[in-house]
Amino acid sequence: MDRRKFLKTSGAVAGGLMAHSALGFTPDKDEKANPKSKKIRYAMVGCGHRGAGMWGKQLVDTGYKDYIEFVGLCDTNPGRIEYTKQVINEPNCPGFSDFNEMLKTTKPDVVMVTTTDATHDEFIVKALDAGVDVITEKPMTTDEDKCQAILDAQKRSGKKVTVTFNYRYSPHRAKIYELLREGEIGEITSVDFHWYLDTSHGADYFRRWHGYRKHSGSLLVHKSTHHFDLLNWWIASEPEEVFAYGALEFYGKNGKFRGKNCRLCDHKTECQFYRDITKEKRLMDLYAENEKYDGYFRDGCVFREDIDIFDKMAVQIRYANKVQVSYSLTTYSPYEGYRIAFNGTKGRIDAWIKERQPWEELEDGDVIRLTKNFGKAKIIRVMPQKGGHGGGDPILHAHLFKDQDLPDTMKQAAGVREGAMSILTGVAARKSIDTGKPIKIESLTTLKPKVNTLE
Repeated sequence: MDRRKFLKTSGAVAGGLMAHSALGFTPDKDEKANPKSKKIRYAMVGCGHRGAGMWGKQLVDTGYKDYIEFVGLCDTNPGRIEYTKQVINEPNCPGFSDFNEMLKTTKPDVVMVTTTDATHDEFIVKALDAGVDVITEKPMTTDEDKCQAILDAQKRSGKKVTVTFNYRYSPHRAKIYELLREGEIGEITSVDFHWYLDTSHGADYFRRWHGYRKHSGSLLVHKSTHHFDLLNWWIASEPEEVFAYGALEFYGKNGKFRGKNCRLCDHKTECQFYRDITKEKRLMDLYAENEKYDGYFRDGCVFREDIDIFDKMAVQIRYANKVQVSYSLTTYSPYEGYRIAFNGTKGRIDAWIKERQPWEELEDGDVIRLTKNFGKAKIIRVMPQKGGHGGGDPILHAHLFKDQDLPDTMKQAAGVREGAMSILTGVAARKSIDTGKPIKIESLTTLKPKVNTLE
């Protein structure tokens, strides 16, 4: 039975996972390692939650020390550097408060950037100009001027920037990509995409530095860049024009009572958003124990009056290939996940993902509904892989550090242009909300939106 017929008749997940297998998976730490002859010299700037975790401890725990060598850690908070040394089991790894000094002293092959979003551009540009390749957390940066600076630095240096869009690597999203590329619904004409953050995860953005535009660029940049990148990848085109509405109507100044942070608050018994991080050892060790260095609270009050990002957003996007998208992000939903529908000339794809649920609840897999015009609906179930972001994290790790030379058959790797187009959608949406006018993407940087090839 050929592969296309198998997918159509079985409705199984095999096709999506087979497509992923070419990228390699996390090496089994019980198997004999087969590292390359030369390890990647790896330095990291930003030793917070994501840096110490996904780009530190997770790499160590899953066997990647056979492929990389930690040569330097950089952060403005010395306590977080020491914490990261412990969790990666590298007590003698050099720590730096000065990024330039780390570059000069350690001479890395790759710099990993995991600092607050608004500082990404500084470290990306410095690394590129020093002749070093960069891997950066999303979003690549937070505004159009910083984006242009990165584009210019990449062009003059000729070095590589990789943006870690791990959602591209999860089996469910890859299966949707596969169905769209196979023409199952004909030409895509429009997309409805609605993302819901719950009162735990959604609220957490407002506890932290993300609640300020000057640090995160708003959730239209920090969070939605994931979603806009998925749209760009699925649709195989780049955004052309954006119009949006947004408001802050739930968190921030809208609260009935507030404090500085949860641990010091007088309203612990009455606030539904009280979070006791004293019961979360990792957050206490990484953040609370190191407040003495910079005064940063990991359990900040979600009702701080100076919060200035939106908590509800609705965005209309027109693509270069004339696909229209209706997108929304809500940050105070009773559950977490998203709904997406692709409308095409031959049918429709519907998908619903419920996130943040126990592994045992995923036994039947995530559902994709494929409905042909004048035909019956077919249900396709996709089993997620274990690992963060729907199983995308371990596959992304393998692609970056273990199997870099394998073909990228599904175009999951993202570079500086993909990073730019995802954040520029969010920047345009933010500007549209502020001005009440539609924003053309080509007005923001030297990049001109284009239609990408499907093959």
